[in-house]
Amino acid sequence: MAGRVEGMGDGNGKKTFRAAFMASPGPQDLREGAMLWLKGLCMGGADIIPGVSGGTIAFITGIYSQLVDAIRSFDVAFLRRLLRLDLTGALAEVHLRFLACLLFGILTAVVTMAGFMNYMLNNRPVEIWSLFFGLIAASIFVVGREIRPFNAVNMGFVLLGTVGSYLLVGMIPVTTPETTGFIFLCGAIAICAMILPGISGAFLLLMLGKYEYVTRTLKNPFLWDNFVVLATFAAGAVVGIVLFSRVLHFLLNRCHAATVSVLTGFMIGALRKVWPWKEVLESTVIRGKIHVLRTQNVLPDGFSGEVVLALGLFAAGVLVVFVLERLSDRAQ
Repeated sequence: MAGRVEGMGDGNGKKTFRAAFMASPGPQDLREGAMLWLKGLCMGGADIIPGVSGGTIAFITGIYSQLVDAIRSFDVAFLRRLLRLDLTGALAEVHLRFLACLLFGILTAVVTMAGFMNYMLNNRPVEIWSLFFGLIAASIFVVGREIRPFNAVNMGFVLLGTVGSYLLVGMIPVTTPETTGFIFLCGAIAICAMILPGISGAFLLLMLGKYEYVTRTLKNPFLWDNFVVLATFAAGAVVGIVLFSRVLHFLLNRCHAATVSVLTGFMIGALRKVWPWKEVLESTVIRGKIHVLRTQNVLPDGFSGEVVLALGLFAAGVLVVFVLERLSDRAQ
């Protein structure tokens, strides 16, 4: 890599940096960049919903392995070049074009959709959960097809993931501090869940008592206090994802079938969280707002217009998954 990077350009700094920028994997033209941005937009929209994983979207759109590899590209070799001020060499080491397009899509969704999602969760919960129930149900089918061989051992791993996820999403959210250190830790934990299909970073934030706190800052991200919170959260996310991506890469390469089986189980268990009809069992009031601590899933009260709408949104969620998968297949 060093020789190739040093030979880039002809003394013109702009050409050298452009060559380094284009040296690593990523979209080659505007169309590919726009498609990657769209996938990032879908990932970001999923990540701000407790119970829905952006990692699932990455998996069904065919960029999951690329995402893990791109995160892993920020390694010791990159840091060594950076410390030597070999900027073109450092730039060529990392998958910056891929990540820039994807992250731009994710950030677009997070900034523009956070308020809308909060509104839907508080005012139209059955509708929004129906849509995402359909998304996850279809994703289980899509990801589950990657389990090879489809044998008893791998089905055991599916069961393990299902039980673990089912128990996790049934845990009661807790009240936690708002210190800088804890916000940093929340960022590290939530970002790891973001790249795991079936495990929602937003849900873990809810479990850690920081979902509303973080999403509230996104409504006015340029206020200084909010900016500090988001910067701390982002710093934790960077550290967490760089470390966890290496673990995930190892598992996917050394025991791919078992890992995919567990991830499929994670998504099956997550259906408990996104079931549309719920009965509140326990709640509390924090700063004048009611926070639900514990619910149980129930069946709808008869066949009504709400049920018809919920079924329609469920079907729409299923359709979105298969359309995304088809678009991804065509782009490859």
